[in-house]
Amino acid sequence: MSEILAGNILVTGTNRGIGLELVKQLAQKTVEGAHIYACCREAEGTRAEALRALSTQCPGKITIIKLDMSDEDSISAAVHAVSRQIGADGLNLLINNAAVNKPASPAPLSATGKEHMMEVYETNVVGPFLLAKMFLPLLQRAAERGSPEKETDDKMSSRRSAIINISTLISSIEKCPETFPIAQMYPYRTSKAALNMLTRCQAEDFKIHNILVTAIHPGWVRTDMGGKEAPLTTQDSVLGMLSVMSSLSNKDCGKLLDWQGNIIPW
Repeated sequence: MSEILAGNILVTGTNRGIGLELVKQLAQKTVEGAHIYACCREAEGTRAEALRALSTQCPGKITIIKLDMSDEDSISAAVHAVSRQIGADGLNLLINNAAVNKPASPAPLSATGKEHMMEVYETNVVGPFLLAKMFLPLLQRAAERGSPEKETDDKMSSRRSAIINISTLISSIEKCPETFPIAQMYPYRTSKAALNMLTRCQAEDFKIHNILVTAIHPGWVRTDMGGKEAPLTTQDSVLGMLSVMSSLSNKDCGKLLDWQGNIIPW
């Protein structure tokens, strides 16, 4: 059974697309007292106007945090800023949504260089790695505070303490023969395959702390990255993902699921 998400929730890449919609729906659907930390690279710039407007519409519910996932100093500063506000409560849910795709789709081999591979890996893999590592004490704190009352209860859930890494269907090695003709996207798909391994490693490493770690594919979504031909709206994708997140338990730790809760093979 799904439960309403609560507590302190941090989302990266929130100035547009899926990230912005995540903040919007979380602000609407989380319990009273929940707080959303919405992170983006240019918190004061024009690209974050919609996010700032949303924050104004939800007074006391959203805090905007400047965060560049490719910059370790920026990550450290964001973690310190959030830590000061959270205090003893801990971080209940970390959603690693921020990602880049370079060169532009379909990103064939002929257009892809070393700089694209390195830049995409740094943002899509190293960034989530560092963020989870630095937030681990706060995630542990939340897990300890939200420990189940009975031994028979699930020890892990998104309401207690969890990391959700936003992945993609095209990260699946098994599905590559089906997806590769549509979009080669060497840097993006290999970085997301690495994110899947990061998810699996974190799941093994953090289970001793009762921290849930799961990767979720949002579907092919109509965003700047997904393109106009994508069948899913951000609203429907996020609605589905939040329903899945709310239902996660021990059995889902270390898995790659889609926005409807179906397992995707590695």
